[in-house]
Amino acid sequence: MDDLLTSPLHDRHTTLGASLGAFGGWSMPLSYPDGTVAEHTAVRESVGVFDVSHLGKLAITGPGAAEFVNRCFTADLGKIGPGHAQYTLCCTEDGGVVDDLIVYLVGPDEVLAVPNAANAARVAELLRAAAPAGVEVVDRHRELAVIAVQGPRSAELFTTMFAGFDGVAGLDYMEFTDAGAVRVCRTGYTGERGYELLVPADAAPGVWDALLAGAGPLGGRPAGLGARDTLRTEMGYPLHGQDLSVDISPVQAGSGWAVGWSKPEFWGRDALVAEKEAGPARRLRGLRATGRGVPRAGMTVLSDGEQVGTTTSGTFSPTLKTGIALALIDTASGVAIGDQVRVDVRGRELACEVVKPPFVPSHVR
Repeated sequence: MDDLLTSPLHDRHTTLGASLGAFGGWSMPLSYPDGTVAEHTAVRESVGVFDVSHLGKLAITGPGAAEFVNRCFTADLGKIGPGHAQYTLCCTEDGGVVDDLIVYLVGPDEVLAVPNAANAARVAELLRAAAPAGVEVVDRHRELAVIAVQGPRSAELFTTMFAGFDGVAGLDYMEFTDAGAVRVCRTGYTGERGYELLVPADAAPGVWDALLAGAGPLGGRPAGLGARDTLRTEMGYPLHGQDLSVDISPVQAGSGWAVGWSKPEFWGRDALVAEKEAGPARRLRGLRATGRGVPRAGMTVLSDGEQVGTTTSGTFSPTLKTGIALALIDTASGVAIGDQVRVDVRGRELACEVVKPPFVPSHVR
């Protein structure tokens, strides 16, 4: 792992005894000594603090930068105002997904994009190639750390620990504010009330230490990318490269809500409109195990003995105490919500019910 990039908080993770793993070209904490289930439970019941500094950070600035970004990505930036963020997609011309990302609308001439680590360079390359004169795309990947604070007591943590963050607890969903050099947005990837902090790299260790010091008395703890994955799977949130990809369109993945269908222009528009009108050949569904076993990504889904799809994500749900999965199901199969299917788990068929995600209630708002 010597060739992997490391977070500004890397030393903190090693001191805490984290298990580290490669993720998007970065060495990141997968879990801490008490394990993923304890971290997952802390986020559902109290608060968890995540280092997600592997996420990309692209500053897009110059005259008409927001209008330019709106011509590129799927969601309609015209539906939000400055000080708000938006989930959006960067698509290929044939409707595949290069990446899913969050964009922060600072103003008409400034947008900050936060893509996934593995795709940040590609998104930057595409934006630079399309940018009009005067609009710059600057990679701030190493300048900024990203710390996520997630859970029902996350607002309480801010109000008790940071005098300069008094306005954070009152932020609306997907609204952000700048507290000095730290940008805080009320968003997250867990299904709980939460915040993501963009912090200058040199200030990140101090912010991390303060957050953990405040989280402990609330029943909170640091959480790794293992818990982030189980939490997002319970919510049915897609992971790029598995549930969304250049081969899995937003129409297939149920992410059409992140597409501004009335916009006259964005990358992949014609292909996506055509697929939406014709109906996709497959759709992403949830599977909840009714038997003993845990489905994983890449497993065959069967109905009446015939293959009808493939799992794209799968895990044991610590909240539900059963196996869950996301799966692309062929629409021609006729399999619908409420039907029973089976997943081939290493040669043994696991009974599952087809459900509509999320698997557990959302508390993001």
